[in-house]
Amino acid sequence: MRIPAPNNTPVANEEVLFQHVQFKTGQRIHTIGQPFEMLYVVNSGFLKTVMIDELGNEQVLSFPMKSDLLGVDGIHSKFHTSEAVALSDCDLILVPFKKLTALGKTYPELEHAMYGVMSRELVREQAMICMLGTLSAEGRVARFLVSLSDRFSQMGYSHRIFNLRMTRHEIGSYIGLTLETVSRTLSALHEIGWISVDQKTIEIKDLNALRNLRRLPTAKARKEKKTAAAVAAAMSRQQQNAGQAASL
Repeated sequence: MRIPAPNNTPVANEEVLFQHVQFKTGQRIHTIGQPFEMLYVVNSGFLKTVMIDELGNEQVLSFPMKSDLLGVDGIHSKFHTSEAVALSDCDLILVPFKKLTALGKTYPELEHAMYGVMSRELVREQAMICMLGTLSAEGRVARFLVSLSDRFSQMGYSHRIFNLRMTRHEIGSYIGLTLETVSRTLSALHEIGWISVDQKTIEIKDLNALRNLRRLPTAKARKEKKTAAAVAAAMSRQQQNAGQAASL
């Protein structure tokens, strides 16, 4: 996300004044309990935000990408209540909160843009809560892939083929499933031909099917369907061969 400002004003190039900082994979951007001083805009890269309980268990809250905003959790209490970690090398724009509020008084467009981003994050969070409460395990994984596809498309990348920067365990934490369930569902979606999985690379083959999925057929039903398809293909080849032989 660009930090917008009206053209032909002293703040038109204000983004230049905001510091860009590079973070390496695995590096923490802010930690739980850290005093809140600034917001972070993702210029490039992939991250995760997490809550950590008293036993050290991690709950993934989000997977911020380009144009997303980090650090909003610290506005109320003046301390961060979550932790942000880079899943890849990242370039973040550091926006001191005091500076932002001062600029917002003079340039409302800037303030409105930041509110718009915060509202988008709230809508995304509400959609996640709704998904967790209404969809099956298979539906959650499918909807997660659709969400990633949509976000990559918005960033100008391929919405069909992309790499998962997060682990299966992190995906499960985010959508309320175990690592085993995520892996099993990805394999099932691969088996029926809706996606192709090659380690961390995902290729979406039937986006509409994923978007509308509620529950997958059982493993037995999938096996029977696969067997029937193989038999039909074999019979078709036999008929073609017989037709070719008759024409000779």
